[in-house]
Amino acid sequence: MNGRLQDKVALVTGSGRGIGRAIAMKLAAEGARVVINDLDSAPAEETVQAIRAAGGEAVACAGSVTAPDFAERFIGTAVERYKGLDIIVNNAGYTWDSVIQKMSDEQWYAMIDVHLTAPFRILRAAQPVVRSLVKADDAAGRRVVRKVVNISSVAGLFGNAGQTNYAAGKAGIVGMTMTLAKEWGRLNTTVNCVAFGFIKTRLTEVSADGNATANIDGRDIKIGVNPGLLAMMEQTIPLGRGGTPDEAAGAVFLFCIPESDYVSGQTLMCTGGLTGI
Repeated sequence: MNGRLQDKVALVTGSGRGIGRAIAMKLAAEGARVVINDLDSAPAEETVQAIRAAGGEAVACAGSVTAPDFAERFIGTAVERYKGLDIIVNNAGYTWDSVIQKMSDEQWYAMIDVHLTAPFRILRAAQPVVRSLVKADDAAGRRVVRKVVNISSVAGLFGNAGQTNYAAGKAGIVGMTMTLAKEWGRLNTTVNCVAFGFIKTRLTEVSADGNATANIDGRDIKIGVNPGLLAMMEQTIPLGRGGTPDEAAGAVFLFCIPESDYVSGQTLMCTGGLTGI
């Protein structure tokens, strides 16, 4: 594959399914070699095989992003397999909703851990590697711009009833993005954020009886959206519909290409025109 990301090494968490898979496929289609992650090995390997079948390169690193040893293993997979690190997309996540008076400590920490602590650990583990690569680039007389794209949500920008935990984590990743844009500028690395609105995935698909669940990290989490609520939500979106995973991936892609090499510390809303919730 030849493209604008030819031979770049990209890491995408939560890329076995949904938005993450679409991001990984998009980066690979543009020539990136991708490290795929999912909680479960089967969807991670399926994405790897899909990329390879299309002529790209990919390797799986399955497991929970919240595991204490995950960050080093994830970054290590990229270095050991592809000898580099150019793009990191912190995408993995889910929701576990409740009004605050009914929210348990477990619910709170689960959202903070997956949406904020996991990206923190991954970027902390990546920093020495990036610094070493920059030194090698300088010694060789070349300038390489690396990219970090964190994923937030309109809930993190405007709040959303029933999502104190999720909104707090997604607001925190915006602050982390702006801070690391200042710290990593000297490493020729841009750090940006994409805040999604309503994107149609397995976690937000229609659930007529409201009883659909998914096992996430050993917990049965309620997923899906009531059809009536879904219709009402889509009416509030100026474009009149929820977004697709491919459209969500396109927003992330904008921060990965050379055309955005001088854009850093920014949060882009990918919402179909929705500017608040």
